[in-house]
Amino acid sequence: MHKSQVLFFLLAFFVCGVFIASFIQVSYEAVFVLLIVGIGALAVFGYQKTYSARGLYGSVLFLALIFGMGRFAQVDLSNGTLIQFADRLVKDKPVQTTLRGYVTGEPVMNGQTSQFNFRAREIILPDKVLPVDEMTRVTIRGTAFYETGDTLEIKGPISRPQSFQEGFDYDKYLKRSGINTVVLFPTVSEIESLRMGLLDRLVVDFKKKTATVKSRFEGAVNSSLVEPNASYINGILLGSRQNIPEDLKEAFNKTGTTHILAISGYNIMIISWAVLMGLILFFKRRAAFWISVVVIIVFVVLTGASASVVRAAIMGLLLSFAHGYGRLYDQRNSIILAGGIMVFHNPFTLVFDIGFQLSFAAVLGIIYLYPLIDRKLKKVPKAGGLKELLLMTLSAQVAVAPLLIYYFGGFSPLSLPANILILPFVPASMFFGFLAGVGGMMFAPLGQIIGYAAWAVTTYQIEVVKLFAALF
Repeated sequence: MHKSQVLFFLLAFFVCGVFIASFIQVSYEAVFVLLIVGIGALAVFGYQKTYSARGLYGSVLFLALIFGMGRFAQVDLSNGTLIQFADRLVKDKPVQTTLRGYVTGEPVMNGQTSQFNFRAREIILPDKVLPVDEMTRVTIRGTAFYETGDTLEIKGPISRPQSFQEGFDYDKYLKRSGINTVVLFPTVSEIESLRMGLLDRLVVDFKKKTATVKSRFEGAVNSSLVEPNASYINGILLGSRQNIPEDLKEAFNKTGTTHILAISGYNIMIISWAVLMGLILFFKRRAAFWISVVVIIVFVVLTGASASVVRAAIMGLLLSFAHGYGRLYDQRNSIILAGGIMVFHNPFTLVFDIGFQLSFAAVLGIIYLYPLIDRKLKKVPKAGGLKELLLMTLSAQVAVAPLLIYYFGGFSPLSLPANILILPFVPASMFFGFLAGVGGMMFAPLGQIIGYAAWAVTTYQIEVVKLFAALF
């Protein structure tokens, strides 16, 4: 078996182990027993190489499977401290628990309330301080003026999340971020000091700085374009959809183009491809690839470096790597290696994160379906890069269609033509929107001048969405 095949199957079995453990609760004891069985089988089949090579390979793959199950169990069980304090009652009243930690994400307004993710580092008990390192979701009344990296003390009842809407599993939605608990309407106060290690302090400082840059960037976009174009640009660049009008959101929903408004591997994949193709005109392919890497890293920092943006950037760079270096095995292994790393870091993303699944499906569609469709239509003129982009769009749409049907209950027949008309212009929207934001941060009139180009492209896209939505 080729080395590249060995790597592929090891990573595939690791991911399968995580997948199994996502549905079947696995204890440390069970993992330990299975590990002993795997090591025993490896010893038997590997003894003096007199036994079957298939048995040897099978034992190694079995250990990779168990490793995946063990990794999920490790992360899942390590997030169980706050659950021990959840839903506690004294005389039929919820117990107030005091937590200290810091804000890890931008607060989200939801009607008359605000929500933000909070990394708890200490639980304050009457007789001691209990160290902890877990995430929880905090909901407060009114507008949250807290920013990423702010150190807070919150006091309120800890509870398990419930499914708030029919068809929306809030528990699994939070699970993708490693959140098992929520704190509803606590008392919140800012604190100046929090006991943290050097790595935590570096993370907090980085989050604060990137959040500040993101806020400035978003403000520059808002100053450079009119609405709803500015909100649309912030959606495709930052994943921020709060200011997009509800009727426009509904239009995107009806036409199956909502994915454009979210930061996904597909969005950054498109801009990675556009940057790479543009650079190839002036540089060799591999040099262009590394320049595009720098561009995407700058983009990640400017847009806040949230977990979803970082994940999307990895997926986008993956496609650039495939264009810059790829052979078939390189592409296949690089895809599963990127997925394996992300799943190892956060095992919950595999089953509970729809965006993760859609990003991978889109990339797989472009890498595997696109060449097949392109060969079938080789006689069709390239028309610059238009044919390639249209076929990439078609390939990605076909690949994600089963997931869209499974999660959202259907696949709009208008989705394909709407996406084909809109997606070729997404690189231009992201490019000019990005330049308008950066230009506006340096000199407001410069951002407004560039904003005219971003306005023209985004107006076309918005009007196409409204036109197709009106057909329903």
